[in-house]
Amino acid sequence: MRAAVAMALAVCLAGGAASACEQPPWVGAAMDGSLAQVTGAAPGPVAAWFEAPTTRYAHGVLGDAVEAGALVAQLDDFPTCITGRIELPQAEVFEDLAPRLVDLDGDGRAEIVVVQSHRDLGARLAVYGPTSDGAGLTLRAATPNIGQPNRWLAPIGAADLDGDGTMEIAYIDRPHLARTLRVWRFTSDRSGARLTEVAALAGLTNHRIGEDFITGGIRDCGTGPEIITANADWSRVMLTTLSPSGDLTSRDIGRFSPAAIAGALACR
Repeated sequence: MRAAVAMALAVCLAGGAASACEQPPWVGAAMDGSLAQVTGAAPGPVAAWFEAPTTRYAHGVLGDAVEAGALVAQLDDFPTCITGRIELPQAEVFEDLAPRLVDLDGDGRAEIVVVQSHRDLGARLAVYGPTSDGAGLTLRAATPNIGQPNRWLAPIGAADLDGDGTMEIAYIDRPHLARTLRVWRFTSDRSGARLTEVAALAGLTNHRIGEDFITGGIRDCGTGPEIITANADWSRVMLTTLSPSGDLTSRDIGRFSPAAIAGALACR
């Protein structure tokens, strides 16, 4: 699923060093399938990926025993290609497919959303961003860990789900056990950034053990963001919305199949 891409060495220097680069800094370094990029010209992180494949976290929920020990982001575009790096301690891994690049605070720069797991405490959702000098990466906010080893969460996506002008992040808490949709609001001010849980709803899921993908996502068919998942037993496609009052409401939109999920996300 996420084996390291072999051979060529990246030309750019990590850790914020500014050096002319002749090729993208992820070449020869990014784990397979883990590269995420911002489309079009944008300040701040323009790409992020995972490195340092490891088997030190024996869970294998995503289809194999290989997870990532490091998160790397390209913080400035060519020709300098400044990069920042987060190297996790031995007790932790990035138990994820690829970073997600999304502007959560509205400053025009992407934040980096990942699943980070601890060998004793299980998974949490973590948000990283550039350091104040733009030369490295730092943890901006995180949810609490689930609290047990080998307990995971599957991200759905990020959007202003209730129309209040603030971004929320949605995920399924323990998609194979609790099957609970949780929505967290990201806020940031002079005191720092934080994630605050604003809603939860049981009976939904988006991942089956061993699959190297997450099912569903967030769509907007013209009436605002809508969350697409399966129901708890994978028999139906479910559409869920967050109201301005903070209530999650789900409705059945058809029999489950991969094609039905794809159609729902494409507003068909």
